[in-house]
This record gives sequence, C-alpha cells and structure tokens, in this order.
Amino acid sequence: MALRPVHVIMKALDAPAVGRFWAEALGWSAHSPGVTTYVGPPGGLVWPHPVAIGVDVVPVPDPKTPAKNRVHLDLATTSAEHQAELVARLLALGATPADVGQGEVPWTVLADPEGNEFCVLEPREIYLDTGPIAALVVDCAEPRLMARFWGGALDWTVREVSDDHAVLRSAQNVGPYLEFLRTPGVKTVPDRVHLDLLPYPGDDKAAEVERLRALGAADLDVGQGDVPWTCLTDPEGHEFCVLAPS
Repeated sequence: MALRPVHVIMKALDAPAVGRFWAEALGWSAHSPGVTTYVGPPGGLVWPHPVAIGVDVVPVPDPKTPAKNRVHLDLATTSAEHQAELVARLLALGATPADVGQGEVPWTVLADPEGNEFCVLEPREIYLDTGPIAALVVDCAEPRLMARFWGGALDWTVREVSDDHAVLRSAQNVGPYLEFLRTPGVKTVPDRVHLDLLPYPGDDKAAEVERLRALGAADLDVGQGDVPWTCLTDPEGHEFCVLAPS
C-alpha cells in the first residue's frame, strides 16, 4: 500500500488568472472543468498523469499573507540562456522579483501574480529530465523526519537524506523531485501550496489514511465539511489531502 502525488494545490483569489499564468509559465494547458483551474501537460486533460504532477488552482476568499510560503515550486532550465529567457518571459506574464533572504545565488526568486514564491533554477544536470517543474520544495526543521514520514507515505524512493536536505523521486525516475530543505523559522500560517495524494485503483482510502496516521499524520479540520477527500498534516504541520480513488 502506498500513495502517489497527483497534483499541487495552489490557492488563489482569482483561480482562472493564476491558472493561466502557470499554464504559460510551464508551457502547459489550463482546464476549468469546475470551480478549480487545473494546469497540466499539453495534449488534453489526463488525470492522474503518469509522469507529471499538475497544478490545481483553487479559489479562496483570502489573499496570501506577507509570510513566505513554506512550500514552493522550483522550475528547471537547460542553459543560462534558457534561464534568462524564462525569467524575462515570466516577468512579462506578471511575475515579480521576490526577496526571501536568498542573497547572492545563481537561481532567480520570483513570485506569481498573487505572491506565491517560486525559483527559476540555473541549469542543473539532475533536473534535465524532470520537465518544467524541477521540484516541489518544502521548508522544514528536520529533513530526516520528513524523509521517514514521506518515504513511508508515498510510493516514491528516498534518494538522499542528511541533516539539511532530503530528496525523494518516483521509483520510475520520472517527473519532478520532492525535496525537504532545513530552513530557519517555523510554520505560522496555513500552507498556500500543498500536495494532493491518491490511492492506487483497488486500494482502500480509509486504510491508507489510517496508515498515514500511524506514520505520524494528524487530522486537519479546515471547515471542509462532508467531502470525499481527507485533510491531514505531516509531522511538521504541512497540510495535504488524500483523495478518493475514482
């Protein structure tokens, strides 16, 4: 039994507009089959995608707080020219430069039109085969703790773990990485960005949720009411949802 990440939830005041931004940023397509705007690889809506992790933009009534998101996307580039072109294109689409205390670094930190921070990385060989999203990065206090929990929760493989950094990727070596970065500070506001997980066909969602609780997950009430998904937090309080298989 294990779960697979199927998309990143991103909350927004104007979900269609933020969805269009991310579709243009990633070179993907935006779909609005209901209240959310789903951004996935071109070629028609495929969900769950066998390789990519999509972005599902969900409308909410409250704007992002000034606090830095504890979860963000890193975007991959293939050359210095590609990085410069992508940064220029993103700025033209409505992104803004962001200062999160990064200092002098080879990557560029930006924020989307509603202030969600993300990074445009300099070319790195490790990310050449990930697609446009290199990694989903989670700020945390204890990467080893996060690696134990998420390594047990997902059908992904823990590739690297140290006191400062933990890295997971799908066992098939495809798609983006999930990375946990030791970061000063603590979580003070609900996550604006989080993962949704899905059981495999034939697996029991309730049993999966119980397994996650045994690993250290906690129940979360965000006023969701009677819904087919289950809201939880990991051992450091990062929110995530387990979806019902369909």
